[in-house]
Amino acid sequence: MKGTGVIIARFQTPYLHEGHISLIEQTQNKHQKVVIVLGVSPLSGSRRNPYDFHTREKMLKKSFPDVIVLPLADHPSDTQWSKDLDRLLKTTFNNGQFTLYGSRDSFINYYSGSLETLEIPAKGDFNATAIRQQYADKVSDSEDFRGGIIYGLYNTYTKVYPTVDMAVFRNERTEILLGKKSINNKWRFIGGFVDPTDGSYEEAAIRELQEEAGNIETANVNYEASFKIDDWRYRSESDKIITIFYGADYVFGTPTASDDIAEVQWIKIADLPKLLEDGETTPEHIDLFNHIIKKYNN
Repeated sequence: MKGTGVIIARFQTPYLHEGHISLIEQTQNKHQKVVIVLGVSPLSGSRRNPYDFHTREKMLKKSFPDVIVLPLADHPSDTQWSKDLDRLLKTTFNNGQFTLYGSRDSFINYYSGSLETLEIPAKGDFNATAIRQQYADKVSDSEDFRGGIIYGLYNTYTKVYPTVDMAVFRNERTEILLGKKSINNKWRFIGGFVDPTDGSYEEAAIRELQEEAGNIETANVNYEASFKIDDWRYRSESDKIITIFYGADYVFGTPTASDDIAEVQWIKIADLPKLLEDGETTPEHIDLFNHIIKKYNN
């Protein structure tokens, strides 16, 4: 067959399995020139897309050195992605003739460009997610393995981890609920890390409150401020924590320390400056305490 055979795939596996090899070999049997276009995710180092373009290119070139490998960024619009694919091929190869190949569950159903597409029956029943999961807890005693971990971490974006903290008020916002952890025995606001299953930051704040202070009911949950947290665990790391600070009015229920909170107590806002002065508040929450004092200690 004349023209260039183009395989559109991701190859997000630690090796080329039989299905991959069959797809490439069948395309090579039809065309003298074969191009593989690798989808490039906007997220670096995710579970679904752990390998960057260059890692996958090297894997492909090792087994198929004559294949041309090109990157193509993902796009939220299938229509625009299709136009980007057509443009990439036509500008790279001066408007050559192309046939696009994929296997089962491939790009074909999402492609709306002008080039011919053909499906090649998949060989075997391979699942990239299952293959990645097999390697998720497989530790190898090799320098390459340890070097790969470093490469992967250095080639992911530095992250901000979102947390939520809650200031629960009562008695016309003259008292506030605080907690202590056994590891430092200092007063702090109730809160913790946002979970991917949370529907919103407000929902996360309420969940953390109920996990750490018992089944108490609140109302009027409102945003107070946000602060970078000088957490000792991240002090020497590139990744950092920023907390979203909420206020809410106590309605009913008995606060009960649970999870990693060892003690909870209602404290008068007027007493907070003395607690800070005496060093009885956790250093990570100094900005949060100062915010409450400035706003509510009238």
